[in-house]
Amino acid sequence: MGSEKADDYQRKQQPRTKYRLKMLLLLVLTNLLTIYIFTGPSLNLSSKSLPFVLEASLLHYQLNSTKHQLAASHSLISELYQKLNTTNILLQALLIELSAREYDNKASDSSSKELMVKLNYHNIDLALSSELTRAIGPHKLPLGYSPRMGSDELYPPVGAGCLRYQEELTQYMRYEIGGECPVDDVFAQRLMLKGCEPLPRRRCRPKSPVKYVEPTPLPQSLWTTPSDNSIIWDPYTCKNYQCLIDRRKKSGYYDCKDCFDLQGREKVRWLFDNGGLDYSIDEVLNTKPPGTIRIGLDIGGGTGSFAARMRERNVTIITSSMNLDGPFNSFIASRGLIPIHVSVSHRLPFCENTLDIVHSMHVLSNWIPDVMLEFTFYDVYRVLRPGGLFWLDHFFCMGSQLNQTYLPMIDRVGFKRLRWNAGMKLDREVHKNEWYFSALLEKPKTYLGNGEQLSDPIVR
Repeated sequence: MGSEKADDYQRKQQPRTKYRLKMLLLLVLTNLLTIYIFTGPSLNLSSKSLPFVLEASLLHYQLNSTKHQLAASHSLISELYQKLNTTNILLQALLIELSAREYDNKASDSSSKELMVKLNYHNIDLALSSELTRAIGPHKLPLGYSPRMGSDELYPPVGAGCLRYQEELTQYMRYEIGGECPVDDVFAQRLMLKGCEPLPRRRCRPKSPVKYVEPTPLPQSLWTTPSDNSIIWDPYTCKNYQCLIDRRKKSGYYDCKDCFDLQGREKVRWLFDNGGLDYSIDEVLNTKPPGTIRIGLDIGGGTGSFAARMRERNVTIITSSMNLDGPFNSFIASRGLIPIHVSVSHRLPFCENTLDIVHSMHVLSNWIPDVMLEFTFYDVYRVLRPGGLFWLDHFFCMGSQLNQTYLPMIDRVGFKRLRWNAGMKLDREVHKNEWYFSALLEKPKTYLGNGEQLSDPIVR
């Protein structure tokens, strides 16, 4: 009985002993692992053994820091550049103001001593007289006008070509202030054709005829040759209007040879329509509802006969003309019409979508470089109102240019062709292949922007 109890006790103690041995073995292994981790060579915390992720983070931080420093440097450079520009502008204004004051102090002997000032004008070094500096320099606006004008200074417009011809420009501005302007129309016009357009204003008075004669009253003035005493004649050309009429019979080149003969071919222009190159004014006006063609422009209109014919039909036409080989602008004004002295290279002085009709005869032709001509066509398109008419009258060109250059150019600008006629120039040899074309074009009322156009049908 006693031996059985002892055997039973031993059997109960064996699992407990095994359990204790396992716990002891686990404790030893854990301690050994801990010792290895903290004393082994794999845990060297020097910078060379940093994990790759930590190295990438450090590089990213350094890169961001460099970017911020670079951005701050750019901002500082931009601020310095703005301050430099402001200083330059203030310096220019100071030079102009100082020159103006010095001029006022020496105005009494300005005719004998010409005051010169050095001015940096649009980054071009110019030696300008004081009078020219006052004419083209900026002028301070009164207080309260700056917000409306977008600037505190007002700059008179002067053609960029003027800056290339300093000597001629200085000569043009040499006169007695408040006195009589020099008779230099031909000289001024040459400057305009060189791109010096517009010219600076001048503080002098133009010479007037000694025995000035009042103009003929309307409507007789439309077809009456003005008095010879209505203008100052150029001493190097004709001395009267009869000379201008007779010169067409002489050899040599003259602009608009028969324009001054109001009882000759001028009297019958645009009255008859031959179904070809010659369009009549009435046929053109009939393409629009009555009374809707009211105002317009005649580019290079000679002595204003087109405007006179339109005036008879209650249409107001402004005639642009240069005084080449004759007093064209004075002649136009003497007829009771409105002249404007601008060249064909000048931007048309009208706002967009304002004119009912633009006409040009002979002047717009192939003598104008293609690029300049295309700019001109786009400018005509700009000033015409939607539905307005562009009448190209006897446009001269070579046969090869007709379909290769000008027809694609007109279509490219966006005009709609209402009428188109072409014919060979009959007063020249056939082998020269010289042609005219006349066209009646319309500015579409709606332009879709994808090459398609919408326009009302012709009203007859």
